[in-house]
Amino acid sequence: MLEKSWLVLDAFRPTGGPLRLVEVAERCHLAKTTTYRLLTELTEIGAIARRADGYYLGSLLFQLGSIVPLERDLRHAAIPFMHDLYGATHETIHLGVREDLDVIYVEKIRGRTSFSLPSMVGGRLPLNCTGVGKALLAYADPGFIDEVLGRPLRRLTPYSIVDPRRLAESIGKIQAAGLAYEREEAQLGVACIAAPIFSDGVVVAAMSVSVPLARFHPARLAPAVKTAALGVSRALARSL
Repeated sequence: MLEKSWLVLDAFRPTGGPLRLVEVAERCHLAKTTTYRLLTELTEIGAIARRADGYYLGSLLFQLGSIVPLERDLRHAAIPFMHDLYGATHETIHLGVREDLDVIYVEKIRGRTSFSLPSMVGGRLPLNCTGVGKALLAYADPGFIDEVLGRPLRRLTPYSIVDPRRLAESIGKIQAAGLAYEREEAQLGVACIAAPIFSDGVVVAAMSVSVPLARFHPARLAPAVKTAALGVSRALARSL
């Protein structure tokens, strides 16, 4: 029952709702009667909210999610540096962590100029398609890197790297430079620079700046991204 309850909650990715009963059942591959019972029970404890237009994730999940130790401490350490990076660039800033083969976005500051991005706080994207994801991947355990390179790689745009050899070459360049570059691999017309964040010598997150391709100037952006990520790493070290 716990596994089925989680399937119901996970069905609300990436928007949190609204979803109709039949939509939740289809996404979970569960019978409508089972789905309705689970939704009712989850509503009673506050994990789901029911409104006139459908079901939503409930405020209980937000309350619990905001006190997850790693993400809470990471956000607390990172937000001042994210604002500094935004102040220096006025572009969109991301903070993300790794979960399995994806990057999960923990925080995001939108740039002054609105443009389309597939990222959202709490959302996930493939490691191999994003700057943040590639920075996390490049400094992961070598065994995990080999595992990723041995699996089929997902594609978000025609420019996404899905050739293991090309991705391995990209990882080597990231490790040498301390920065990950991404051009139109997650969203057409958008480029990104990301840098890893470490805690006790282990990569725990990555920070990036995303810009429209026409404004992508790596020589100007790269030092600012690297400095911000290094600042978060030092802040995390002081908090231990």
